Amino acid sequence: MEHQRPNPDQLLERIQSANQQAQRGRLKVFFGAAAGVGKTYAMLQAAQQRRAEGIDVLVGYIETHGRAETDALLVGLPQLPALQVEYRGTNLREFDLDAALERKPSLILVDELAHSNAPNLRHAKRWQDINELLHAGIDVYTTVNVQHLESLNDVVAQVTGVIVRETVPDAVLESADEVELIDLPPDELLGRLNEGKIYIASQAAQAARNFFRKGNLIALRELALRRTADRVDAQMQRYRHDHAIPTTWPTRERLLVGVGPSPLSERLVRATRRMANDLKAEWLVVYVETPKHLRLSDADRDRVTATLRLAESLGAQIVTLGGINPGEEMLRYARQRNVSKIVVGKPAQPRWRELLFGSIVDQLIRQSGEIDVYVISGEHDDTHKPKAKPSLQTRSPKINYVKSSGVVLICTALSHAIFPHLELSNLIMVYLLGVTWVAARYGRGPAISASILSVAAFDFFFVQPYLTFAVSDVQYILTFIVMLIVALTISTLTVQIQAQAETARQRERRTAALYAMTREFASIRGLDNLLQTAAQHISSVFEGQTAILLPNPKGQLRPIVGQQWPFISDQRELITAQWVYDHQQKAGMHSDTLPSAQAMYLPLIATRGIVGVLALQPEQPRRLLDPSHVHLLETFANQTTVAIERAHLAEEAQAASVQIETERMRNSLLSSVSHDLRTPLAAISGAASTLLDQTNQLDQHIQHELIQTIADEGQRLNRLLSNLLDMTRLEAGAVQVHKEWQSLEEVLGTALARLAPHIDQRSISIELPNQAFVPFDSILIEQVLVNLLENSLKYTPSSSPIEIRALERVGLIEVQIADHGPGIPTSALETIFEKFFRVQAKRSASSGVGLGLTICRGIIEAHGGTIWAENRPEGGAIFAFTLPIEGQPPQIRGE
Repeated sequence: MEHQRPNPDQLLERIQSANQQAQRGRLKVFFGAAAGVGKTYAMLQAAQQRRAEGIDVLVGYIETHGRAETDALLVGLPQLPALQVEYRGTNLREFDLDAALERKPSLILVDELAHSNAPNLRHAKRWQDINELLHAGIDVYTTVNVQHLESLNDVVAQVTGVIVRETVPDAVLESADEVELIDLPPDELLGRLNEGKIYIASQAAQAARNFFRKGNLIALRELALRRTADRVDAQMQRYRHDHAIPTTWPTRERLLVGVGPSPLSERLVRATRRMANDLKAEWLVVYVETPKHLRLSDADRDRVTATLRLAESLGAQIVTLGGINPGEEMLRYARQRNVSKIVVGKPAQPRWRELLFGSIVDQLIRQSGEIDVYVISGEHDDTHKPKAKPSLQTRSPKINYVKSSGVVLICTALSHAIFPHLELSNLIMVYLLGVTWVAARYGRGPAISASILSVAAFDFFFVQPYLTFAVSDVQYILTFIVMLIVALTISTLTVQIQAQAETARQRERRTAALYAMTREFASIRGLDNLLQTAAQHISSVFEGQTAILLPNPKGQLRPIVGQQWPFISDQRELITAQWVYDHQQKAGMHSDTLPSAQAMYLPLIATRGIVGVLALQPEQPRRLLDPSHVHLLETFANQTTVAIERAHLAEEAQAASVQIETERMRNSLLSSVSHDLRTPLAAISGAASTLLDQTNQLDQHIQHELIQTIADEGQRLNRLLSNLLDMTRLEAGAVQVHKEWQSLEEVLGTALARLAPHIDQRSISIELPNQAFVPFDSILIEQVLVNLLENSLKYTPSSSPIEIRALERVGLIEVQIADHGPGIPTSALETIFEKFFRVQAKRSASSGVGLGLTICRGIIEAHGGTIWAENRPEGGAIFAFTLPIEGQPPQIRGE
């Protein structure tokens, strides 16, 4: 019963997923093989049934194509008016997403899931509209044909000769809560076509000659049935997984073949391929990587690799498992994948070894339960070949046997020292400890040798009669046997644990390397840095030279700055890489295409297409024969692809952001400048035309006023253009600050003199320190004072006073311009110095373009100071800025 208990983590994940799904609307897809099978009709029937149950149903968009029986089902269902969109002189009917969201029914019907929306709508595809409806908690019924699935686009084009342009990502159908297959035999569908129930007569005849051929309909029907069956099988697998059901449900054939270093493995793969083809079934090839894998000879390793590559080329799914017992691992995985048949080879080992150590075939047959087991025999051509020797790396050096004998000698000496004080059973523990030490340090062979020597030493030195191998008490024979078995078992288990630990360390290193690269990708900015990081990690893990090639706008692969590719200097290597990019297939070393290349080339295929090519030239090319290494390399390539695509998207987002900001600034500039230019130009033009047309009829006073208007508006226009030019120079960095020790009083006086016509009778008080000398650019600071004073004059009553004061601080001087006007809104204090920002929503005749304060900020920051605005407690606003004081002012002679 323990195996039937759901995994707590999986149970928690399922609960969280259910909670998220509860907040999302449910999607039901009416799925068919072709147009005319009755998807819309079935959807309307289901909608009428739901309406009868009291559900709020709304028809969002329906295409009945004039079919009377379909139109009849619309009676009683409220319909959403279609959105009329004009496109190239034609009015298009589209689904009104905003109206649907505002209406928010319980269930909405949206026909034609794969439809492409008209330009300028919020989403390019209708399935995106439906996704937004689902996120809003609205249930959706929709329809789609099998030829619109993205993954089947090429298959449909090959079968029918028609390239379907409107496609839907497979994930949309896979995420649907319910898929109902609407099936109709091809003969009945053709009958409906001839009766004009699908298309009008002229279109029906053309369709029958092209897409609606009987062979096409049969093929599309099979695709639809298979896709629906795959979805049902996935649901069944998920149910078994969620409820921890250990038994296999043979609802569909799925084959598994176990392979190993035996020459028979290739024959097993071919036989399983034929069986799977006859059954039209999915098939898996499983290799269990046990501790023995580390001790395999090079020939056996190459045989395993060749078998897995053969299986992969024949279309199998390759799976590498890890464990001690291959039979248990295969059965566990077979039940997990709902396998119906297991194929294995006949055992080639002697019968006594099967009786002593067991047989994988016997284990599979006895424990397979409801899974069928096929045992296949075969002849192979290496019967008379000498057995391959283990690789040098797996054989224990002779010195280890000497060391193991030394450990037994130490155990004997230690036992002799404690022999008078302890029982013989305790001495056995000393020897077992020594055997464990030898097994942990020197391997299986020395451990077995130490086990035998320990039994012999124990008998020779500590069992009567001493110093002889004779045994006076028969019971010690059993002790020796048990001691030998225990010692051999401990040594074997210790070696296996070490081998498992080494295998786990190798996998951990691979996982850690992948994690490290992914973690660095998350913090790296810039495509070049990202590529350098990916190349370094891949080179480190696979011990070779790595290159990542990206295309130029013409689709030609180009080198990346900062990467060195000595192995791609050959033109043939570049041709191989370009072939991989053009065909989006793997090529190069140990592949079926251009195998003479010096490196393996993998395409980096992202969601929006291929983004580049990964090239790897390993120092040990044999490693790329192992499918597990190739799969790991593909995983690194996929992570690199995702990172590259993310970098491209970030660049596009940045470019789009800049473009949006530029467009916003352009619109703001055009809006502001057009108004502020038009106003003075209109005044100048009106006054000038009046003078020209009625010169002799106007008295001198009116003429003077018109001339004064032209002068005033000309000055205003001049200030506006000056502000625009100054802002442009500041943003371009063309303004150079020439600091000189200046008297703040003189610059302030010049600024007030420039504004004298606007000050009129305004009261202005000035408080300055005595002899306030500050290093600054007098022309620029004068412009700052003019802009700030002009701003105060514009936005305060004509009778209110203005106060100017300067305060000496440590290392700087602070200048304040205070008024008694309405003040500044709190929300505008942080943005008042931004370009084109104006506090007043409505422009007055005296309002500017919104650049004066921005220019002030640019000039003050260029001087190394700061500028800000604040409101006075008693009312009014204060604009203040600081100027740093560096060094000592020059001494004035004559004082």
